[in-house]
Amino acid sequence: MIRITGGKFKQKKLASINDFVRPTSSLKREAFFSIIESYAVKNSIELYKNKIFLDLFAGIGTMGLEAISRGISEVIFFENNIEVINILKKNCLDICKNNQFKIYDEDLINYNLEIEFQNISVVYIDPPYAKYNLAKLLENLSNKIKGTTLIGLETSVKDNIIVPENLNLLQKKTYGKTIIYFFKLS
Repeated sequence: MIRITGGKFKQKKLASINDFVRPTSSLKREAFFSIIESYAVKNSIELYKNKIFLDLFAGIGTMGLEAISRGISEVIFFENNIEVINILKKNCLDICKNNQFKIYDEDLINYNLEIEFQNISVVYIDPPYAKYNLAKLLENLSNKIKGTTLIGLETSVKDNIIVPENLNLLQKKTYGKTIIYFFKLS
């Protein structure tokens, strides 16, 4: 069972689906938000108020809904499996106000992310492991985000990640078979 780990919806259960998804564990979610919140405080960055969380390869929405619970104003979800999107919509309607989320049914590898990036403070990327070459997606993102935007990338320890030159690695955390990278613009 998956629950929100922090904020005003702490302990709220999320609907899930056994096929197609591997939701980010509560340990990794708590660690991710702790790291970005600490970085934001140290660097006087507003993460939540009037800001948008971009959840790429969103699955059932665990990370974006965690951000809503912690005070982010809006989440943009990208997911391309219709069965998973149905669960994602259900979870969003249980937690969000209607104007707090948008869901795009798109395969991100062939999509140019034609969205407004002005108020996006955090991007979380959790692709199916070893299925996508993320270099093009990271390059595309790095050319659109602003200087204070933080990027989290969850991958398998076996994945070889090519990072664009204009992204700076802030931190890297390993959790068993998973690595979460934290980036910002150089």
